[in-house]
Amino acid sequence: MRCLIALFALILAITSTATGYAQAADTPKGLFLMTDYPSQTVRAGEVTTIRMKLNNAGLPPEPVALSVSGAPAGWKIDLLGAGQTVASAMPGVNQDVALQLRVDVPKDAQPGSHKITVSAKGILMQAPDLVLTLTVANEAPAKLSIKSRLPSLRGTPRSTFEYTVTVGNDSGKDLTVALSAQAPANFQTTFTDGFGSNEISSIPVEAGQTKDIKVKVTPPRDVKAGDYPVVVRVAAEGATAEQRLVLQVSGQGRLALSTKDGRLSGEAEVGKPSTFTLVLSNDGTAPIEEVEMSGTVPTSWKVEFNPKTIPSIAPNEKKEVQVTVTPADKAIAGDYVASFRANGRGETASADFRITVTTSTLWGAVGIGIIAVALLVLLGAVARFGRR
Repeated sequence: MRCLIALFALILAITSTATGYAQAADTPKGLFLMTDYPSQTVRAGEVTTIRMKLNNAGLPPEPVALSVSGAPAGWKIDLLGAGQTVASAMPGVNQDVALQLRVDVPKDAQPGSHKITVSAKGILMQAPDLVLTLTVANEAPAKLSIKSRLPSLRGTPRSTFEYTVTVGNDSGKDLTVALSAQAPANFQTTFTDGFGSNEISSIPVEAGQTKDIKVKVTPPRDVKAGDYPVVVRVAAEGATAEQRLVLQVSGQGRLALSTKDGRLSGEAEVGKPSTFTLVLSNDGTAPIEEVEMSGTVPTSWKVEFNPKTIPSIAPNEKKEVQVTVTPADKAIAGDYVASFRANGRGETASADFRITVTTSTLWGAVGIGIIAVALLVLLGAVARFGRR
């Protein structure tokens, strides 16, 4: 039994070793020049950069000379490594070296295809030539796209509506894209970069790439409830694109507190109630619900409201409230300030009311009488004792 187990283990070991050798034999060795797109379109008067890599598959490292041939007359072609012009590269075992082929096509280049050959030669090994087919194409017109994932937002007149818009450059060249917006009167619109806070009026977009921008729209405070469209436009070199955005503005009340004649002052007598008429108005675009009155008066004073609570104030409606203020019995004559407040659902308003306190006329008459009696007593005393 043990012999069978040992024999089985030996067979497995031999099989695994053979498989490893077979896989190693299947793995290619050598130098290789590679690029993702060996056939590309270039444009007259522009510079195109083609990314390549030199791969060392299982060979000892050695300097590898690089060269380019087949460039048409007037074309300028450079091999770059790490942004610098290079003539050789040295990849490690089973490693790559990134390279770039910078192709500067003259403005007068004629449409057609050209084959450019890139070679890599070492002392021991040589990479198969990499043949690139570069086709000079006619100038294509610029093309833009614009879209928003959430083109419709909802808010109140006090909201700032912020949209994220993606601008795409579907051209074969880099573009500087101008930004503009058409909004209703008195609506403020601004553009910012997708990850910044500075306002912009244009943004560069590389060929075949997209960029996100933010569009902020602020409606006027007195805007009525409704849907308001804003058209965002992008333009570059004759190409344009538009995206329609919508502001869904819901109504919002705006509470104000004053008096009939606008005068926030009155008179009151010590220890006696005085009633004043306050006026609550809703200058907004939606009803204000559950408005409750309150006030702050000097110590020992009393304040009462009638009514204390108003169920609702419709837009452009006014409601009167009677406020009764009773100064303290020991209040000194003079000017005092009372603060009145109205608190509704989501809205507040307040006003400071100056109250001039006077004393009772009865106490004034009593005072005058006391002074008169004192004077008579004094005069009598002078007359009586003056003869002596």
